[in-house]
Amino acid sequence: MGKPPRPEATGIRQFLDLAQQREWIAGETGLPDTAERSQSLEHRFKYAARFEKLLRRPQAKEVLGILGLYGPTCIPMPRRTERSYWSVSCLPSTSDKPLIRVNASWMELFTLYAHSEDVHARFILHLSDFTTDGSATPGLVDEAFLEQSVATPEDIGCFFPRGADMFGIKVRGAVSIRQFLASPRAVRAIRTFNLTHMNRGRNAYQVSHCYSVADHMLGD
Repeated sequence: MGKPPRPEATGIRQFLDLAQQREWIAGETGLPDTAERSQSLEHRFKYAARFEKLLRRPQAKEVLGILGLYGPTCIPMPRRTERSYWSVSCLPSTSDKPLIRVNASWMELFTLYAHSEDVHARFILHLSDFTTDGSATPGLVDEAFLEQSVATPEDIGCFFPRGADMFGIKVRGAVSIRQFLASPRAVRAIRTFNLTHMNRGRNAYQVSHCYSVADHMLGD
């Protein structure tokens, strides 16, 4: 990490070479992060009321707890890359009415929704990380692994977003979401997909970043 930034590189390549990225994906190394966050008080206050509204929801405790797992586990150097390369939106005004959504570049990474008093999650990932042969073939999805990665098989489902090597996973219930985030294979896949899009350049959703939610992702 002592190397100077490479200005010709885009995204996370400015801070981490490919070997370091592969080691992080595999869980073979930790990544030193900055102690201080770069933030705007004006922007923090912009979404303060929306965050207070989230706190009044019955799912708030689970949402913030799950984000406390997702942030340090699935985002490289989350303090250094906050807002510029990833962001989290609080109660975004989209038709599917999510509680929170994590984005990088132009891509949705992770979304949490209300499910009665509980929550359910949507992950966007690479299909090739979930097939039995590592190809992007929908018919070869490793369903046995998916069912074993959650508390009960009924808690997981999949879908196929548009785009090459794209795969969506839906996980129902906080217990199963936490179990999925504890699976080494699932974490490797999440890290791989997140790096793919964080390497594409600056985050397009910076304006909707909610620092109050990010506090819980960063342990502040």
